[in-house]
Amino acid sequence: MLAFELLHTDGRARRGRLTLNHGVVETPIFMPVGTYGTVKGVTPRSLQEMGAQIILGNTFHLWMRPGLDVLKQFGGLHRFEAWNRPILTDSGGFQVWSLGEMRKITEEGVKFASPVNGDKLFLTPEMSMQIQTLLNSDIVMQFDECTPYDTKGHVTTEAEARFSMELSRRWAARCQTEFGRLENPNALFGIVQGGMFEHLREESLAALVDMEFPGYAVGGVSVGEPKEEMLRIMAHTPNRLPADKPRYLMGVGTPEDLVEGVAQGVDMFDCVMPTRNARNGHLFTRFGDLKIRNARHRTDERPLDETCTCYACRGQALADGTVSGGFSRAYLHHLERCGEMLAPMLASIHNLHYYLNLMREIREALDAGEFTAFAQQFRQDRARGI
Repeated sequence: MLAFELLHTDGRARRGRLTLNHGVVETPIFMPVGTYGTVKGVTPRSLQEMGAQIILGNTFHLWMRPGLDVLKQFGGLHRFEAWNRPILTDSGGFQVWSLGEMRKITEEGVKFASPVNGDKLFLTPEMSMQIQTLLNSDIVMQFDECTPYDTKGHVTTEAEARFSMELSRRWAARCQTEFGRLENPNALFGIVQGGMFEHLREESLAALVDMEFPGYAVGGVSVGEPKEEMLRIMAHTPNRLPADKPRYLMGVGTPEDLVEGVAQGVDMFDCVMPTRNARNGHLFTRFGDLKIRNARHRTDERPLDETCTCYACRGQALADGTVSGGFSRAYLHHLERCGEMLAPMLASIHNLHYYLNLMREIREALDAGEFTAFAQQFRQDRARGI
């Protein structure tokens, strides 16, 4: 079902190995986001070639479309989306939170209007477990109430954060009970909430640890708070989680966030940033970020990143020994300006490769006991500029 082996540490940074029903995941790891059962613009084959070990799907959106009848017909997500490696599914809590005034939260669950057709729907912790069991995801997330940072100019108070955290804690217990009743053979993670209040985070964490989940996530960050607040919670919470369980920081973030998260003891990350930014012509490189739509790239014959080995930058070897691909900044600039669909596809391949390769380099540095030096060089390189 789930086994986590902590191989060694470097300060708070951890090198581990996570064994799931559909394969082994080397940590620290970044997980590409495939909300609707696909990582936008990237084939499963490309994901495997660039080293993706585990991807995400979203319970809420897959429940809406294609619907549970179709997913049940295929025996879950793996066969449906032709992905034979591990999958983690979000519970739907964040998506329900993002509906704003379209939803009403009660102790029992959340009533909301479907963003697809307006139907009145009701999602409970038990239903989230039932849907995720049908999806057969290797890691199931508890249904939680995502504590907002700011709602229409109102910053969440301690009392409001406590109410939200305690509701998520009660929902965690209901999720655990239903998960057991369903005899789901996969792993259920609890989610630490508490907003920007460290003592509430500690209360949430203590209650979830008492429930003995096989893994834990830190939720309620990257929800509109200032960057320094997110970094403060990142420095506070992950290292307080059990050392023998995987630690997952949800929805984070930039390359700098990933390196800092690893330094604070995080094992698993996800974020839509690599593909979302790619669709807007924003590329990540070893030496800083690049906006390919800028006119200065119009005649530039260089690849996006001369140190990158992704298909967009380097191409691939063919059977006859020749190499195809390896696209110039000038060509990618041209595709962007023309609105060609190949532009976000190649940009997504590059950004995801960059993120996954960054995590591979982090693992290698941890294996060599050189993470501190690696992190310092990483920051220097990124600050240099492209």
